[in-house]
Amino acid sequence: RAKEIKTKLGTLLQKPDSVIEFITPYPEKPEKPHKVQKPTPEEALQWRDSLEKLLQNPYGLASFRSFLRSEFSEENAEFWVACEDYKKTKSPMKIAEKAKKIYEEFIQTEAPKEVNIDHFTKAVTMKNLVEPSPSSFDMAQKRIFALMEKDSLPRYVRSEFYQELIK
Repeated sequence: RAKEIKTKLGTLLQKPDSVIEFITPYPEKPEKPHKVQKPTPEEALQWRDSLEKLLQNPYGLASFRSFLRSEFSEENAEFWVACEDYKKTKSPMKIAEKAKKIYEEFIQTEAPKEVNIDHFTKAVTMKNLVEPSPSSFDMAQKRIFALMEKDSLPRYVRSEFYQELIK
């Protein structure tokens, strides 16, 4: 527990170089910066009922990640984004590389940003990684999505982060 808190505090103390790091937390190659545009209050209101819409909006994702960081649970969004990036990978060599990186960063026991998944999901994910494919992390990603939807999203909607957006 102390190690986990120390790791999370260390993450908090690192200042990002730009807003782009919030949007593309898992870049494999430099990308052109996204044009981050503040959503209209109407757009932001849709996020209350759809975590998917929130995560697909660059501004929404950045805001949600800032909120999660304030709650020491940013690893969930980071894992979700890393999985989305992973699924788009075409090269078998890159797939294996990214799978290893995601496993070491988020799945393995005592990983620096270990996500909270049950033993069955972890076992299935590890089995899938014997021969990595674009769907290797699907079960774990669905579990983390459900956790964020059920737990983090309702708190985010009540937070100042969100309330400022819908004014």
